[in-house]
Amino acid sequence: MNRNDFHHISILLDECLDALQIKPDGVYMDATLGGAGHSLGIAQRLTNGGRLICVDRDDAALANAEKRLKDIRERVTLVKSDFRNLDSVIAAQGLSGVDGILFDLGVSSPQLDKAERGFSYMQDAPLDMRMDRQQKLTAYDVVNSFEQSELRRILTEYGEERYSPNIAAAIVRTREQKPIKTTGELVDVIRSAMPAKALREKQHPAKRSFQAIRIAVNDELSAVREAMQKAIDALNPNGRLAVITFHSLEDRIVKETMKKAAEGCTCPRDFPVCVCGNKPKVKLISRKPILPGEGEIRENGRARSAKLRVCERL
Repeated sequence: MNRNDFHHISILLDECLDALQIKPDGVYMDATLGGAGHSLGIAQRLTNGGRLICVDRDDAALANAEKRLKDIRERVTLVKSDFRNLDSVIAAQGLSGVDGILFDLGVSSPQLDKAERGFSYMQDAPLDMRMDRQQKLTAYDVVNSFEQSELRRILTEYGEERYSPNIAAAIVRTREQKPIKTTGELVDVIRSAMPAKALREKQHPAKRSFQAIRIAVNDELSAVREAMQKAIDALNPNGRLAVITFHSLEDRIVKETMKKAAEGCTCPRDFPVCVCGNKPKVKLISRKPILPGEGEIRENGRARSAKLRVCERL
């Protein structure tokens, strides 16, 4: 693959397009542009003045979209921003709301596949992991400067890593001798801290730790939590919010936010009448997440952990 290619297989593409119930003249937002596959599918269904706003903080994604969406570029607005700022992005376009918003959360395939981005534990590269390469904080900073207690917290909370105390201690011991500069060096440190039985597991021993550090570098969970509430508020009546997640932490946030918005009243159950005055904002389109089929999983192993949740603004 050419290092300038930004190749990405869109996960649950048909399911997302169906979930959004795209109107030809509607206004939509792809809050996680990535490889632009979902954006292309949405924009191709727009006519009659329909419009798509695409948001990403990765310059490579935006540059790729210029090429991939060139035939329908008049329907598309590309914006460099963090999706947690989607309300400001919508307002800057002179809009009060949109008819649908899509999120495809987590790291994109091109970011994983390009070794120099430092996301992958399978390729040796400088420790980076920034989705926005103009951001200051990198994985190198997290690994080499965060306190041991903070590293342990990150690995436990964001990676659900059961060996986080051992790994955090090993990182600190190693960096006291010399900085940990590359993904390969970090993998070696993680391996050295884990018992033999853990190294024999099917999952790569560094997977959970790399996920945790990436989430910390990009402040992903806080961004998801903030963006979900803003997305619901930004929907026009009958507008749809569709969110793909890839791990339990993100899915929990999305599930709880949608559930709370669908319930409305927050009064204790033993109250005879509602006194909070909160009304439901959305209805859940399905109680359980939509999952990829066996065929899609065979074609794209990264789809295996994907979950799609959908709600509609009342």
